[in-house]
Amino acid sequence: MSSVPQERRIVTAIPGPKSQELQARRVNTVAGGVGSVLPVFTTRVDGGIIEDVDGNRLIDFGSGIAVTSVGGSAEAVVRRASAQLEDFTHTCFMVTPYEGYIEVCEQLAELTPGDHAKKSALFNSGAEAVENAVKIARAYTKRPAVVVFDHGYHGRTNLTMALTAKNMPYKQGFGPFAPEVHRVPVAYGYRWPTGAENAGAEAAKAAMEQITKQIGAENVAAIIIEPVLGEGGFIEPAKGFLPAMVKFANDNGIVFVADEIQSGFCRTGQWFACEDEGIVPDLITTAKGIAGGLPLAAVTGRAEIMDAAHAGGLGGTYGGNPVACAGAIGAIETMKEQDLNGKAKRIEEVMKGRLSKMQEKFGIIGDIRGRGAMIAIELVKDPATKEPNPEAATALAKACHAEGLLVLTCGTYGNVLRFLPPLVIGEDLLNEGLDIIEGGLAILEANETV
Repeated sequence: MSSVPQERRIVTAIPGPKSQELQARRVNTVAGGVGSVLPVFTTRVDGGIIEDVDGNRLIDFGSGIAVTSVGGSAEAVVRRASAQLEDFTHTCFMVTPYEGYIEVCEQLAELTPGDHAKKSALFNSGAEAVENAVKIARAYTKRPAVVVFDHGYHGRTNLTMALTAKNMPYKQGFGPFAPEVHRVPVAYGYRWPTGAENAGAEAAKAAMEQITKQIGAENVAAIIIEPVLGEGGFIEPAKGFLPAMVKFANDNGIVFVADEIQSGFCRTGQWFACEDEGIVPDLITTAKGIAGGLPLAAVTGRAEIMDAAHAGGLGGTYGGNPVACAGAIGAIETMKEQDLNGKAKRIEEVMKGRLSKMQEKFGIIGDIRGRGAMIAIELVKDPATKEPNPEAATALAKACHAEGLLVLTCGTYGNVLRFLPPLVIGEDLLNEGLDIIEGGLAILEANETV
């Protein structure tokens, strides 16, 4: 039974007075570079509801950016993490190891695509996982270069900022960045010049030509891509693009890395988004949804590649923390027992059905895309020109927040509203959230702000 009633309740303005008091304290002590989408201060989260200090209950279409897929206080996560807390909080796996780390690696070997021998290394964050995947690929291939894609996002460390495409807010003023990072086109169907039907083949050809001519395939250690691009706008690479890039990598001795940090662990209706076209990556990076909200990340891959790094070359003080590992076992248990892949597919069915009807009413919705509970709408000023409309995305998000629906924006052009509800959200809350979105779109149209 949910500890937080699963119903939206607005009792103050958003944010309320207690949240405003905490925000004033925050301004005095928290660095200004740390932003928040919505400065309502949370007290409890469960199912599809966030409860704040003022007693407001908001419908959650964000899941802490795809983290709390099993809910913010899932029973199995809390139970297992609490039991581990009573035993010990830390030893450092590199000093005296413990079983929980091994259990997580065993689960990752079972769940990730491919039937080859696999090994994993655990870390704290998605950026750490990506950075270590690059280290492993370079150790294995003895090559320096890394290839990434337009609109990709891979983190905020120095190396992963270099891998990330979008400048503001992720890279502006933080350079110089790590060298030997090369960016090539991705098959962004909605904006591909010759049409979505040509995007897969044409983008793959352009990417492979750039790699061959400008870098030299023999110099590339890794090709890294999100099977569904997250921060870049929930872009699904057009069909055929990912298989073509995998074949190119395999033919040229390049390690293919699937960054599943946002799209993994049932988020797209499959354990991992790369399964959609039968992709079997050499390495896969995971984080976010892996541990029910506790900080944990992993690199999982072919055993011979994972073993390329010398002993002591991988690790970190907190990597694979025992409490986080316990949380991960609880989260995976929840995903299996509650068939969260099936629930993600049902969320897609409901959301795309409703959003398609909205698109017929509101020309501002240029594209609806995504899979499972990773759905987005791209807002445009004119469907014919597809000119991005970031102002409308900001205004719609603000209108949703005022009504008690937490939504997030994203996209290279800042014009995408992304929906990442917890996979355990009730269908009544899902539809109520969609009602709020439809109401916000109607207000935008009435005010002619679109």
